[in-house]
Amino acid sequence: MANQPPLQFSLDRSSPVPLYYQLSQQLEAAIEQGGLAPGSLLGNEIDLAARLGLSRPTVRQAIQSLVDKGLLIRRRGVGTQVLHSQVKRPLELSSLYDDLEAAGQQPATRVLHHGTEAAAAGVAAALGVPEGTEVLRVERLRLAHGEPMAHLCNHLPVGLLDAGPARLEETGLYRLIRAAGITLHSARQTIGARAATAEEGERLAEPEGAPLLTMERTTYDDTGRAVEYGSHVYRASRYSFEFQLLVRS
Repeated sequence: MANQPPLQFSLDRSSPVPLYYQLSQQLEAAIEQGGLAPGSLLGNEIDLAARLGLSRPTVRQAIQSLVDKGLLIRRRGVGTQVLHSQVKRPLELSSLYDDLEAAGQQPATRVLHHGTEAAAAGVAAALGVPEGTEVLRVERLRLAHGEPMAHLCNHLPVGLLDAGPARLEETGLYRLIRAAGITLHSARQTIGARAATAEEGERLAEPEGAPLLTMERTTYDDTGRAVEYGSHVYRASRYSFEFQLLVRS
């Protein structure tokens, strides 16, 4: 395990924002942006306090806030270690691959299934086709920094996309759809939560019963045609959705 490289922090002592909070926010940003990689060690509290001209209790409080968030862990005989960052995904029409890449999370994909099947009732209703119509099912495991983040299952109309498993492991599904000349326009999405099954826990490196976020989305092109139906599950320990709420006048 490597020690973290020297990081620069900018603390405003004239600000009403507590110094511990300023430090914790900058440490969290360093973790999210890859400046502090998973597995790296944070300098001890005494050294960090001396370098920043802060009291040790202030540094301890900043570190503890990130321990409480699950971003750091204190290991006896080892020190304070970076666990991972939590991906915060805005609610907009974007792909998980693009969001991870933009956050510096080094996305990777394993294709678990790629083939056609008869559309079940729910899939057929989402895509606007008769039940039993042949559709393409793509099942993938999405990783960030080598750790599983989400299990993705997508159904698409047959013939919409000419991309095999190898291509799907190189980039995101929405990039491939756009590259095929399709303009993504809107989507209908439902978000939920439930406990992981034993199979899901094994796939996502979580214990059985761990909380999972769920998302179902039907995406439409600029003609109003349904081009993709996705049913996804995400590790709640590593993932969250961000909402922006506006007051309706």
